[in-house]
Amino acid sequence: MGRWETGAGERLRVAALDLFSKNGFEGVTVAEIAAAAGLTERTFFRHYSDKREVLFDGQDRLEGLFLQAVAESRAVRPMELVTEALSRSAEFFGEDRRPWSRSRQTVIDANPALLERESLKMNSLAAALASGIEARGVLAVAATLAADSGISAFRMAFSQWIVEGEERSFEQIQAAVLDELRTVVGLG
Repeated sequence: MGRWETGAGERLRVAALDLFSKNGFEGVTVAEIAAAAGLTERTFFRHYSDKREVLFDGQDRLEGLFLQAVAESRAVRPMELVTEALSRSAEFFGEDRRPWSRSRQTVIDANPALLERESLKMNSLAAALASGIEARGVLAVAATLAADSGISAFRMAFSQWIVEGEERSFEQIQAAVLDELRTVVGLG
């Protein structure tokens, strides 16, 4: 087994999702994932702390995109900062990720523990975004409200983006959701 082969993380991710889709999340072991990817368990654990993390790979990159956009923005109003953060996150959701994201969400939706994990990850993302906005001089309450609203919009955009037959880009969907949010709060 080639433990130092390039692309091991991606191979593990693809193998895991395939196995989770066929056998259910609980019905798959790390050993099975590693074997399906042609790798060792040790290699698996060099890439992921546990089998759940295969489904949440990229959280740090997504958070980094949010925070980079906030830090680089010339905007000063909290929702403008959120809009820029969400726009930057669209880089993460290219068309090549849509089929994987659909399958991934099916696996998550079928497992209450994974739904809880996803919720915790979104809460963590909202907290990081709020901290980034607050670091720009925005009061904590306003930063938290903006970040929580932004993450709600992000989740709504993602859920629409993965609908079978949806053809709009993530960026287009997210812009429409943000427009609707502005209308709901009386700004649009």
